[in-house]
Amino acid sequence: MTDSPISRRALAGLLLASAMPAGPALAAARSLRGSVVYRERVVLPPGAVVEVRLLDVSLADAPARTIAETRVYGRRLPAHWVLRYDTRQIEPRHSYALQARILDGDRLLFVTTERHSVLAGGRDATTLRMERVGRPEQAPPAAPFGNWRLAQLGGTAAQAGTESTLDVSADGKVSGRGGCNGFGGSITVRGQAIRFSRLVSTMMACTPEVMSQERRLLDGLGTVRRWELQPDSGLLALLDGRGRTIMTFARK
Repeated sequence: MTDSPISRRALAGLLLASAMPAGPALAAARSLRGSVVYRERVVLPPGAVVEVRLLDVSLADAPARTIAETRVYGRRLPAHWVLRYDTRQIEPRHSYALQARILDGDRLLFVTTERHSVLAGGRDATTLRMERVGRPEQAPPAAPFGNWRLAQLGGTAAQAGTESTLDVSADGKVSGRGGCNGFGGSITVRGQAIRFSRLVSTMMACTPEVMSQERRLLDGLGTVRRWELQPDSGLLALLDGRGRTIMTFARK
């Protein structure tokens, strides 16, 4: 039987197709699986995210190139992860490693510090042990500058209906009202140390109760040697040289 031209062309097409290399659509998608652990017994914040990356670390003098990455949300550790990658991006003679870190927003909490090699022909190092990132040095407390209203004086609440104020400026000046008269003077702040000096006030007369609070306020400022911001209430506390609280102020 004689083959038709159509049959010969169809056969040639099949042979040509079988000889062609596999196209990109046939590239295999692979995955790595593992866990993330750390030694410290700390609870992660609610928004913490575990991030795992597959890196090409072949070039010692260049940044590692990210091949694939995945994220795990949640506070439970060990965190189990699955990282899928495209085999088309894997070069036989290149070196690859995994990197993991835990983030809370933009803040880095934990990170891997050792090399976890993978895809090298042996057993992949997929248990990623992380180290806690050193805490930044605690910022010094905010200075007592600003506008304040007397809350307590000598351990008792400020007199109702009488507002005594303290306005502290960063240029070394202080002013305020004792309740009846205005006053002003100088202030020196060095760290937690504080001193009021050259305080002068107007000479108006008011009710005995108001004048009593005002006099105690001005006399007390002369004995103040330290200040602190109370963490729970946010009140400015002024203390004498023995560490006793003379008065407290709430921010206006």
